[in-house]
Amino acid sequence: MGLLITIARLYNVSVRSLADWNGLGKDLAVREGQFLLIPVAQDQQTDAGTPLAATTTPGAGSPTPTPPSAATPLPEEKTEVAAAAVVAPAAPVLAKPTKAASKGRMAFPVQGPIIREYAKGKNDGIGIGASAGTSVNAAAAGTVAAITENTDNLPIIVVKHPNNLLTVYANVDGLKVKKGDIVSRGQQLASVRSGSSDFLHFEVRDGFDSVDPLPYLQ
Repeated sequence: MGLLITIARLYNVSVRSLADWNGLGKDLAVREGQFLLIPVAQDQQTDAGTPLAATTTPGAGSPTPTPPSAATPLPEEKTEVAAAAVVAPAAPVLAKPTKAASKGRMAFPVQGPIIREYAKGKNDGIGIGASAGTSVNAAAAGTVAAITENTDNLPIIVVKHPNNLLTVYANVDGLKVKKGDIVSRGQQLASVRSGSSDFLHFEVRDGFDSVDPLPYLQ
């Protein structure tokens, strides 16, 4: 809980709101390696000129469901989200290389081996090995809902798709899109960032819940 309080203070949001967004349990525990969606409270002006403080979901245009732990519905979508990574190094889990093209509902955003697999409660996405500078492409058509940064000031791209699905792309740089852009399947969003381990962190979220990306890619 102490870590959650620290993150909440860092982004100037309530602990309860942060917990609701990420479906955290009553103990408010945050796992190592977990990516958190963080509602960033911003003072904005409405079209009528009335100040509005909003803590909302990524994207705009269609309502999103209330997370299971939320006591009240979320307000209309007005602000961006940030994803804070609480990451612990993990030993690579080698898998077969991904295919350049996919007949699944989504396409692989990069081509390479899966070096870290999805594990509910441990890792909210998959790590796909790819050389620095590799094009990171949209897994499916959608709208860029947010471009934000994690606690290490590294960019994270969130794309909203039909049926309340989100895809999240982390460990990237060289952004090619901005918030609000409509993107097509396979369109370049950014490039893989160079680092101690060259890879793309990729997530699929059904509303606020992380799900295994592979069934959507196969």
